[in-house]
Amino acid sequence: MAPGYTSEWHPQAHAWVRSVAEVLEAGVVLLVDYGFPSREFYHPDRDQGTLMCHYRHRAHTNPYVHVGAQDITAHIDFTAVAEAAMESGLEVLGYTQQGPFLLALGLTESVRHDEEGPTRERLALTQELKKLLLPSEMGELFKVIALGKNVAAPLAGFALSDHRERL
Repeated sequence: MAPGYTSEWHPQAHAWVRSVAEVLEAGVVLLVDYGFPSREFYHPDRDQGTLMCHYRHRAHTNPYVHVGAQDITAHIDFTAVAEAAMESGLEVLGYTQQGPFLLALGLTESVRHDEEGPTRERLALTQELKKLLLPSEMGELFKVIALGKNVAAPLAGFALSDHRERL
């Protein structure tokens, strides 16, 4: 990285994944968060990192103002999570964006029973679905990674889109 490059580092992520692997005999761990594979997380254009603060519906990057009264967040490096999982004996079973994951699980079909409801409720539900699914909203920003042990079948949530090769 170039001098002056700033990024977040998650030193406990590897230990957390290892502790999960130690107790999981068979099953799947789904992690849903915003983040990127390493080559995007450490992209030269992201030289100030991903840390964001939110105070009274306004975003900024200074975690030292409004201490205790603001939300502070940062993206995660999904490649580092996948590497920690494999080093700990877990398999990476899938990696995709939230939108395709929820669509593959049938989210839109599960809410169709509300089509007969009042117009205001249907419009509100449509807006909520858009927020979860659209690429310009949470549908692409949030990613889903599945880590597992002793799981034989492919996971339905990754049937439309699986980008493990990007990790």
